[in-house]
Amino acid sequence: MASGKGGTGKTTTVAAVSSCLAALGHKTLCIDFDAGCRNLDLALGMSDYAVSDFLDVAGDKLDLMEACHESPLIPNLFFLAAPVVFNDNDLLNADVTRLFSDARNEFDYCLVDAPSGIGAGFKLAHKCADMSVIVTTGESPAMRDASIAVSAAHDMGIEELRLLINRVKPGHFRQTKTTLDDVIDTVGARLIGAAREDNCVFFSLHANTPLILYKKRRSAYDFLEVARRIAGEEVPLKLR
Repeated sequence: MASGKGGTGKTTTVAAVSSCLAALGHKTLCIDFDAGCRNLDLALGMSDYAVSDFLDVAGDKLDLMEACHESPLIPNLFFLAAPVVFNDNDLLNADVTRLFSDARNEFDYCLVDAPSGIGAGFKLAHKCADMSVIVTTGESPAMRDASIAVSAAHDMGIEELRLLINRVKPGHFRQTKTTLDDVIDTVGARLIGAAREDNCVFFSLHANTPLILYKKRRSAYDFLEVARRIAGEEVPLKLR
């Protein structure tokens, strides 16, 4: 999953959708590709497991199953961290083909948390992708950057481009006389889901608890619908 602009909730989305896929019984790997600014471990409640990183696998230092770790809270959910210390050449020279090939053999789904923007990390994360899910909000800067990210993914040969509108506040749309359809038209990708603004995202992070396990989790049901669509289920879209 990617976003053109930071602050759209992309990392939270990756963690929540991955957790939901695992809870549905699918063996799921989520990889943090945001080298240097990694936060996916916090959203998964797995900060103690961010030891090995994807460069260890891409550099043939460790096998994938040695480098990743299974969540102690959600069976079937595995996590592989991004490196904290790296240089640009590490990313540019990383051979992620082996990494993603092993992921295809070991897991039902692999979700990648790409860094914001369309730089080297974005391109590396999309190198072997079957689908790119662009996460945006309804704000004009986020939509503009999401449209740029869609074009960049398309230029890389990604044919399955989907849009997830996050942090939806229906009142804001009413006041600006816009709709989710306007966001879809601006970004230029098919909608895979819309997740409501939810304070529980903030509180679950501070409780070091995955969103889907937090006691109040309104938006988690929105992410569950996205996970079910990714898994091939026919789930009607509810445009709020």
